[in-house]
Amino acid sequence: MHELMGIITICAFFLTIAFIFWKPNINEAIPASAGALIVLLTGTVSLSDLGAITETISGAAITIMATIVMAIVLESFGFFHWAAEILLRKARGSGIRLFWLTNFFCFLMTLFVNNDGSILITTPILLMLLKSMGLKNHQKIPYLLSGALIATASSAPIGVSNIVNLIALKIVHMDLYMHTAMMFIPASFGLVLLTLLLFAIFYKRLPKKLPEVAQWSLMPGGHPLKGDHLQEINTKFMRNVLIFVFCVRISLFVASYFHFPVSIMAVLGSAFLLAWRWTFLKIPPTDMIKKTPWYILIFAFAMYVIIYGLSNLGLTEWLITIMQPLVAGSLLQASVLTGLLLSILSNLFNNHPALMVGTLTLTNMGLDPLTLKISYLASVIGSDIGSLLLPIGTLATIMWMHIIKKGGVKISWGQYLKVTIIVIPITAIVTLVLLSYWVSWIF
Repeated sequence: MHELMGIITICAFFLTIAFIFWKPNINEAIPASAGALIVLLTGTVSLSDLGAITETISGAAITIMATIVMAIVLESFGFFHWAAEILLRKARGSGIRLFWLTNFFCFLMTLFVNNDGSILITTPILLMLLKSMGLKNHQKIPYLLSGALIATASSAPIGVSNIVNLIALKIVHMDLYMHTAMMFIPASFGLVLLTLLLFAIFYKRLPKKLPEVAQWSLMPGGHPLKGDHLQEINTKFMRNVLIFVFCVRISLFVASYFHFPVSIMAVLGSAFLLAWRWTFLKIPPTDMIKKTPWYILIFAFAMYVIIYGLSNLGLTEWLITIMQPLVAGSLLQASVLTGLLLSILSNLFNNHPALMVGTLTLTNMGLDPLTLKISYLASVIGSDIGSLLLPIGTLATIMWMHIIKKGGVKISWGQYLKVTIIVIPITAIVTLVLLSYWVSWIF
């Protein structure tokens, strides 16, 4: 009977992953919830396990939700459209300058929001921007693909930009500020390298001179902040909002340093921004109930239930036998081999379950504190950067493929792989090597 329950649990996991890959336009919380329910019915995960799972993911979930609320508020201010208009103005007709600016824009959106939110915000804006300029399909791909890769990979430098990173932080008992101190420099160098590699690949396809667009504007008609006479007020207001959001992001790391709950700080920041919007635009915060993507919480919780069930069946013990020799040598070996293993797992099963499995495995290996930290950070690089080799490696790239298809831009797996097969392995390996040397040198 126990063996049958185990087989059902394993089948539930593979069917959940297969359904998410097969139907990316279906809300991913639905197959994940169905899989989690099957696992609960088998008894592989007990009610006491559910309590432990809730405690593990609650802080990460609240932090990410508060961040998404801030993004929704910024959108109602017209902030992202305003930023995109600045982007086009600063490009000054140069397709090459626009390439660097769009990538920087995607990087900033991930830092200020999170990787999934960044994809949901930047991709439609870039589609509108590129369409308005009348660019052909092959000319749009460099901007869209590089933007998606940078937006997703940008969650590596700071743990707060990805819900799965935050959950994993909780599992390894690592503070947010320590994650950033160890990770920010090597991961940022990795991002610069990734952008340079993408630029080298796309250089010949980038339009050197962009078509002129008369009176181009992304903003919908009747927006409360639209109008030439309000342009100066608009710019000043947006700058103040940007400074405030930046201060909230910094406060999360300060809170982490002083062991104050990061989730509470994030909620305070989003509550203040909601009050600001209510005062300025007279929009009450009730719209957040409808606009907040609660399914992200359900998806994360359900996936963790499934992974916990697999762990209870002995998956972590099996992975320990594989990973123990990988991390037993030097810090360089621990970093590179752990990161590459997580890259493979992420591309096979998606980075959410891969990082959860990897983190649970690492915590049960009895590693010394520094090796545990570097192995965990390497697994984050594997799940945030290495996972981008295939479009199914992350939830963000699955959503991105769906958004651009709806936007009328066709990109095949072959076109995607032709780029990522070159840039992702190089970026992942270099970042993992830099991580080991940086941590050894500083810590």
